[in-house]
Amino acid sequence: MIRIAVIIGSTRPGRRAEAVARWVADTSVHHPAVAAGQAAVEVVDIAAYALPLLDEPVPAAFARYANAHTRRWAETITAFDGFVFVTPEYNRSVPAALKNAIDFLYAEWHHKAAGFVGYGVHGGIRAVEQLRQVMAEVKIADVQTQVALAMFTDFTFTDPTDPTDPGTCTPSTRQEATLATMLDEIISWSQALKPLRAPSTAPEPLPA
Repeated sequence: MIRIAVIIGSTRPGRRAEAVARWVADTSVHHPAVAAGQAAVEVVDIAAYALPLLDEPVPAAFARYANAHTRRWAETITAFDGFVFVTPEYNRSVPAALKNAIDFLYAEWHHKAAGFVGYGVHGGIRAVEQLRQVMAEVKIADVQTQVALAMFTDFTFTDPTDPTDPGTCTPSTRQEATLATMLDEIISWSQALKPLRAPSTAPEPLPA
């Protein structure tokens, strides 16, 4: 079975990322591979791991984790074959909490596949573009299809004038179709990369 983590990429109080991640998870149950038991989708909330600003004394490439919170995070990520990163866009970039969570690890990300669900005024597209560069460095194969949710068309708010209202994630059927295509790609790539994910305890050498 291919296991896919839907990673909530924001820790901000009142964040909308949680609602988006739940939409991804709830919608994914209708995907043929998930319905057939060939793939499973699970929400992973980085806020639940209480990761501080990177505090490991040794670079992640050596896999010598000194802290319990890092080892717990590493165990979680190791268990998955692919990822859906749910990210807002902060000042044309990725949330610091998400980048920090990625930087804590190295080999645990290798030879897996990832897709992106961005949201925001512009659908989070600029944050996703930056995430694609990060994926290359941790040897994650990112798929082409991505979901871009717009605040004005894919969310419903009780009070649109209240900036603290997280709203409800209500994407159109078009967005659901795009998500299904993205999951097709993630599952296929995760399966294709599986032979490369053989367990290894040897750290990769650092550049000279």
